[in-house]
Amino acid sequence: MNPDDFDYALENTRVLLPPRRQIQTFGSTTFQFHLLTESMDRTDQVRVRRGTVEAERPAIFTADMAARLLLEGFGEKAGAFAEALRRIGRERPGQAALLRYGFRVRRSHVVEDLRTGSLGEWGDRVCAEVQSSADPLAAVLTSVEEGWEVGLLKFTMDLATQSGPSNLEDFRRQGG
Repeated sequence: MNPDDFDYALENTRVLLPPRRQIQTFGSTTFQFHLLTESMDRTDQVRVRRGTVEAERPAIFTADMAARLLLEGFGEKAGAFAEALRRIGRERPGQAALLRYGFRVRRSHVVEDLRTGSLGEWGDRVCAEVQSSADPLAAVLTSVEEGWEVGLLKFTMDLATQSGPSNLEDFRRQGG
């Protein structure tokens, strides 16, 4: 995939229906995704993919841990940045933590259906189906056919970004 296709996929991925729950702090979370793309060959065909994305239990990633990782294979400027991270970690230990998430896209569970109609029409239908199922961990997305996997990865990164503040607060409350 060339950089233009990658950027196009990022820019054209939309969340039609976000999951109602965030990534769990003290366990793994499996999200169900429904990803719709328009066919490259026909404007009246929509490919509907269904599958799962598993977010592994987040882990605390301290400034000192980040600094050690930065020293592997980087030059002296990275060393200076790593030392600055260590200093921040010493000066503000409770504020210098990051969260590390791991994701597994279970491609073996991806099911595809080709439907006739418009992307908007099928987006509405799939959103209605997901809402009626009352699954708080289901999401509906649209993306581009050639870059649908990039769109799915963008969705997982956005989940981590949105879940991070509450996960970090949960860790702090638990003394982590």
